[in-house]
Amino acid sequence: MVDEIQSSVIIEEEFLETVLVGLLSKGHVLLEDVPGTGKTLTANSFATALGLSFSRIQFTPDLLPNDVTGTYIYNEQEGEFEFNKGPIFANIVLADEINRAPPKTQAALLEAMGEGQVTTEGDTRQLPEPFFVIATQNPVEQEGTFPLPEAQIDRFNVKSSIGYPDVDGEVELLRRRNDRTSTTPSVGQVLDHDSVMNLQAVPDTVTVTEDMLEYIAAVSRATRDDHRVETGMSPRGTQRLYETARAQAVIEGRNYVTPDDVKTVSQPVIAHRLGLTAESQVNDVDKSEIVDEVLEEIPVPTIEAPA
Repeated sequence: MVDEIQSSVIIEEEFLETVLVGLLSKGHVLLEDVPGTGKTLTANSFATALGLSFSRIQFTPDLLPNDVTGTYIYNEQEGEFEFNKGPIFANIVLADEINRAPPKTQAALLEAMGEGQVTTEGDTRQLPEPFFVIATQNPVEQEGTFPLPEAQIDRFNVKSSIGYPDVDGEVELLRRRNDRTSTTPSVGQVLDHDSVMNLQAVPDTVTVTEDMLEYIAAVSRATRDDHRVETGMSPRGTQRLYETARAQAVIEGRNYVTPDDVKTVSQPVIAHRLGLTAESQVNDVDKSEIVDEVLEEIPVPTIEAPA
C-alpha cells in the first residue's frame, strides 16, 4: 500500500507508516502542516488504496454540528422526516483545518472519534467500520481559529506532519507534473474493506511481555514528573502508546513488541499530549526534546524473540 501511494505522491515512507500505525491501532491522525504539502491528496490516496469510502469536511467558523453529522429532511411523498447522513458517515474522513470549527462542532466530532457514533435529535447512529479520521490544522494562520481542547487532542493516536520535500523530491514532483495531463495523480486499490478489517485485528495478536508493559508505563509516568510539563500522559495516552507499539511491530513484520517499537512511535504519540508549564511556553521548550530525554533516561529492557 505504501509503495502504491509513493508511486503517485511525493511523500516520505516514514510519514506514511506513521499514518498506517494510526489506522492499525484503530485510532485517528492529526496533521499539523502548512498549506500545499499534500495533506488532502494523501488522505484521499489512503482511502483509494485501501478500497474504502472517503469524505472531506472543510471546517469553517460557521460550520454547525448537523453539517457534519447529518440532519432530518421532510419527505413529502412519505409524509415523514428522514435522516440525511452527513459527511462523517465514511470510512476515512478528512477533517480539513479542524481548528477553524467552533467548540460545539468540535464536540460533535469528538463523540464520533471517541465512540464511533453520532447523536442527532436524541437518536444515536453507529458510524461505518473501519472509521478513521485524518484531521489537519494550519500552524501558521491562527486568526479565526479555536484551539482543540485537550480531550479532543487526546483522541488522536498520533500527530505528525508531512513537511517540505527535499530537493530531489521537489524536482520529481515537477517532473511528474510535466509528464501528465491530469491535475491529480491516480492511486490504485491494493486492499478491500474486509482486508482492512482483518488487518486491524492483527495487532491484537502481538505479544507484549511483562517487561515491555513496565517499560511503556515507565515512559508514560516519566512525562508527568518532568519539571517542564504541567500535564503529562494520561492513562488513556498510555494505552494509546501500547496500541501503537503493537501496530508498529506489525509493520516491522514481528509478532512481539520491542523497545525500538516504543521509541519509534513515542514522538507522534506522546508529544502532542504534553501540556507545558507557563515558564516552558515562554521559553519555547520543544516537546519533542522532552520525549527524547525521557526515552534516554528510562532503562531499556532486553527482549528475546518468543519461541
